[in-house]
Amino acid sequence: MSTFREYSGYDAVGLAELIRSGEVSAGEVVEAAIDRAEAFQKVCNGFASTDFEAARETASAPGEGPFAGVPFAVKDLWLEWTGAPHGAGSRFTRDMRHREDSPLAAAFRSSGLISLGKTTTPEFGITGTTEPALTGPTRNPWNPRHISGGSSGGSAAAVAAGVVPVAHASDGAGSIRIPAACCGLVGLMPSRGRVIRTTAALDVPFSFSRNFVVSRSVRDAAAMLDAVADTSAYSPPAPSSGWQSGSILPPGPLRIAVSTATPSGRPVHPEIQAAFHQAVSLLGELGHFVEERDLDCDWRRFYRAFGTIGSSQLAEDVRALSVTLEREPAEEEFEPLTWRNVRAGRNRSGTEVIAALREMQAFTRGMEAFFGSIDVFMTPVLGLPVPEIGWLDPVAVEPREHDKRSAAAFPFTPPFNASGQPVISLPLGQDSGGLPIGMQFAGRYGAELTLLQLATELEGASGWLTRRPGMAQQP
Repeated sequence: MSTFREYSGYDAVGLAELIRSGEVSAGEVVEAAIDRAEAFQKVCNGFASTDFEAARETASAPGEGPFAGVPFAVKDLWLEWTGAPHGAGSRFTRDMRHREDSPLAAAFRSSGLISLGKTTTPEFGITGTTEPALTGPTRNPWNPRHISGGSSGGSAAAVAAGVVPVAHASDGAGSIRIPAACCGLVGLMPSRGRVIRTTAALDVPFSFSRNFVVSRSVRDAAAMLDAVADTSAYSPPAPSSGWQSGSILPPGPLRIAVSTATPSGRPVHPEIQAAFHQAVSLLGELGHFVEERDLDCDWRRFYRAFGTIGSSQLAEDVRALSVTLEREPAEEEFEPLTWRNVRAGRNRSGTEVIAALREMQAFTRGMEAFFGSIDVFMTPVLGLPVPEIGWLDPVAVEPREHDKRSAAAFPFTPPFNASGQPVISLPLGQDSGGLPIGMQFAGRYGAELTLLQLATELEGASGWLTRRPGMAQQP
């Protein structure tokens, strides 16, 4: 039992400073995290696997990195972490283990982070809720009747509950921003190519997916970007002073376009609309120039192309996994939604994929023009309040109905996976039931610093750091 009762009140930067100063030891910090992890798992079910003994052993000699001794958790999807299980939320891959670290995993370790284990994810990360048949649903620390989001739902729940201050997350269509919004966190999806690569499964020229973390504080996101940014020629230019030091500088008056227009034309829920207007007012009070402007896009063509690329990559991932496992997958090993998408991807022709890639490139050029006269574009993250467990269950809900519900719940996130731009979700509101409401802010390609500076300003003005679920406040 840990004696460090103040553990959950610190972010990762704060914990690292305490450990460096000798006020607490890495062992004490890790014991506090393990205590919280055991209680959290009983309520929220956010870990797919744990290895507390390995965490204790690492804490005995935590190294010298910027986050030396700070507890961490790794999403159970594609990030290769030596010795850890790799279930990816699927019965097909439930017995896989990692044999070596990916470059990103090595960077996390070098920074001094200590993993407690792997967090839950929906099967292959394809839904906005974490309710896989393999592990069962992961519940929201703010209210366990509700989802924690997906696909980084286990990581977001663990951070929101105060188990770890930061956790690995990834985003292929909203999977960092959606759980961050559901759980009241900061969720930065960096620009395409910004972060050190993770695995061959995502190492394709036009990947929608990007890896990073979810955090409570903006400074943790900035400091983490300093630790894991790619410095090769394949990464966009970085600020000379670094992200953490640059993020505390005022952004200056920004030109911010805002919109709640959805691809379907369906209006967002009134509580989301109210939180959106509050955020717009706050931006105005801070001196930014705000205008309403909608994205001009043929959304039917966009989502047809997005689905073609996404399903083709999923089918190739399953093929590669079958080679690794030395057996063909069986339909009964997959959830209905996943198997439908695998079959669709197998039926795509090369010409269809090339046409879809061209459509995405044209969309990206259009997005570049849209940002020609603005610095930032703001929308909500979700179109309705955080759903209850079961409403988006990919096993119980028929796939076409699941598509309709997902479109209503998550209408705003996929475009920026296609365009490669950085986007950050910030917990600027709450609904009438006390659940968080997130707003997403997109910047120009490579402009993470602008988003981090704006986020720091909004963090100070809105006070979200003081809003935490009861589970996180308990010693």
